[in-house]
Amino acid sequence: MVPIAEFEAARPQLFAVAFRLLGSVHDAEDAVQTTWIKASTADAVDVRNPAAWLTTVLTHVCLDQLRTRRRRGEEPLLADLIPAEARTADEHCLRRENISRALMVVLDRLTPPQRVAYVLHDLFDVPFREVAHTLGTSSDNAKKHASRARRRIEQADPAFATTAEERAVVDAFLDAAAGGDIDRMLALMTDDCVRAADPALVPPGTPPVVSGARAVAEETRLFADRIRAAVPMTVAGRPAHVIAPGGHLLAVVEVTLRNGRVSRIDIVRPHPDTAISMPAVGSPQPTLDPRSN
Repeated sequence: MVPIAEFEAARPQLFAVAFRLLGSVHDAEDAVQTTWIKASTADAVDVRNPAAWLTTVLTHVCLDQLRTRRRRGEEPLLADLIPAEARTADEHCLRRENISRALMVVLDRLTPPQRVAYVLHDLFDVPFREVAHTLGTSSDNAKKHASRARRRIEQADPAFATTAEERAVVDAFLDAAAGGDIDRMLALMTDDCVRAADPALVPPGTPPVVSGARAVAEETRLFADRIRAAVPMTVAGRPAHVIAPGGHLLAVVEVTLRNGRVSRIDIVRPHPDTAISMPAVGSPQPTLDPRSN
């Protein structure tokens, strides 16, 4: 049995691992609590490194949950299906622990072994022999899982990389939209700009297509809170922005330019099999918007 003092000392690290593995404050806290129950009721063993032993127990708990989700065919929950309180807790955790929103989106699309191998080894420097023990496989296989995870995280296609000037226009437009600055948005749009959205992503009664710069700008201001949760990523090989409150995928925003100005905005739900990765080389690295809440 691990003394309670040892467990409490390891709790912050355990939570950090669990959150990255499960993507939810609620689930991470449950996993940490389950780990303590298992540790406090385990047969007496000679635990030379309590923190490492507890991390192994915790990872087994998280891996079981990830595999259960997989067996049930559950896709990661879209942000609008998660209670607002839970989204807020997850958003605060991203900010407090300085976690990349984009990374959390991609982690949700990995297989359980890939996610465990990547999180433990690449994020927390756990040796592959220990990762292998947790996964019940060989060190070579654990390395393969981590390698596949890295490829999925970084599989951007440079053929579609945008120029610095184009990125600057899109970033400036989204920054203006996040702040509700209509005049700035109008200055960055073509007069005939069009916004097209999946009907499931807008309130009932909202038209799926809005035309005209003024109409698009005024409507966009209503969704400033969602835009603040946007992060640049690569979707199906193309540059886009992903809206992910609390690190949970909600929608993909694709901005089309014409003559250096925004001419079309498409807001869609990605297919579960759509490849989503970190930004292409040369794109701004995803950061947390300090205005997110």
